[in-house]
Amino acid sequence: MQKILILGAGMSSSTLIRYLLDHSGDNNWQVTVADRDYALALSRVGGHSCGRAVSFDMNDPGSSSHLIGSHDVVVSMLPARMHSRVARYCLEQRCHMITASYVSDEMRTLDGPARETGIALINELGVDPGIDHMSSMKLVDNIRSQGGSIQLFMSSTGGLMAPEYDNNPWNYKFTWNPRNVVLAGQGMSMFIRNGRYKYIPYHQLFTRTQSTTIPGYGRFEVYPNRDSLKYREIYGLENIPTIFRGTLRRPGFCEAWNALVQLGMTDNSQEIKDLKGMSWRQFTNSFLRYDPEEKVENKVCQYLNLKHQGEVMKKLQWLGLFEEQPVNMQHGTPAQILQNLLEEKWALEKGDKDMIVMQHKIRYTLKDQLKEVTASMVVKGREAPHTAMAITVGMPVAIAVKLLLTGIIKGTGIQLPTRPAMYNPILRELETNGIRFTENTEVL
Repeated sequence: MQKILILGAGMSSSTLIRYLLDHSGDNNWQVTVADRDYALALSRVGGHSCGRAVSFDMNDPGSSSHLIGSHDVVVSMLPARMHSRVARYCLEQRCHMITASYVSDEMRTLDGPARETGIALINELGVDPGIDHMSSMKLVDNIRSQGGSIQLFMSSTGGLMAPEYDNNPWNYKFTWNPRNVVLAGQGMSMFIRNGRYKYIPYHQLFTRTQSTTIPGYGRFEVYPNRDSLKYREIYGLENIPTIFRGTLRRPGFCEAWNALVQLGMTDNSQEIKDLKGMSWRQFTNSFLRYDPEEKVENKVCQYLNLKHQGEVMKKLQWLGLFEEQPVNMQHGTPAQILQNLLEEKWALEKGDKDMIVMQHKIRYTLKDQLKEVTASMVVKGREAPHTAMAITVGMPVAIAVKLLLTGIIKGTGIQLPTRPAMYNPILRELETNGIRFTENTEVL
């Protein structure tokens, strides 16, 4: 019997766990779900005969190492900062590891030891990163196989609400880690446009958007991801004149989010101490010039050059930022305080369904013709807890576990799903589960 350990039973793990349990009987697997919240782990197992739930605390090195060592492959769905610790335990215990997260610098240092030990550390196998890698490389490799020369590569992904459940002014609700949403884009964003390097500081990021259309779903706006440049090496596009990766939102989101950025509400560097008894109106006013005679709304409009009855002000008012309701926190950074508010306002309601949208555009020359292929993917969520986010993050990971344990995926050390031997079988099975791209190629 092969033993699979899943560390973390949170929102993104539900489809992963269900897939592995559904395939456990045919493959003689035992699936262990481990989480600090034992009740949550137990609910994810759902009484399946091939599954078991255990209580798990990553801060207990002895029990963590022992638990990991009793399995053949470990899937880490823990916070990204913990993956390298899990990988070290896997090295000690000689078991494979798979995660959906980016390869960190610390994780990268384990490549050599993993190869020497003979274990695989497979990373970036979720939706973004993950499905984006695999679908992009399939397009790129296909163009290269025909002798094409690529001039432009653009790729964007967004986790949003399905249109039928898109019912607030922001056209957005949380379908993944709220903290990551609130802190998204902080730092410098970098990409290349027509051979020119572009660097966008955080305070300008949400003003530098572009527009795209996804067939059947209308217009979206795109803001740049933090570092597009590293994908030149990952995709073998070192000399490409234009490479850009971005995040998709519905039109109007970025302008309103930029208002929060400019006010300082997304700052995570300094804790506010005097929150006791503070209202949301006072919290908003604390970022504005001192003028006790002027209304807070007027000061916001003057500072940000907004129209009083404009769409941005309507979004800010909908959040409750001008109300006398208490903040109900004792202390926290502005970003933490804002996150606390958004977790209430942007919470999924019972019956809500989300969607993942992804689009690639590749412009290339083939036989003296300039062409552009556009590949678009839309995946809608199912019944709770199988959101579109959980499906698209968990399904590629689960398929990779199966392929690794059945010997179809081979290799040791740090691996990404950018090789045909890995991305082809995963993409084929994703298609059978409704996760597929529609392509359109035009001659320019």
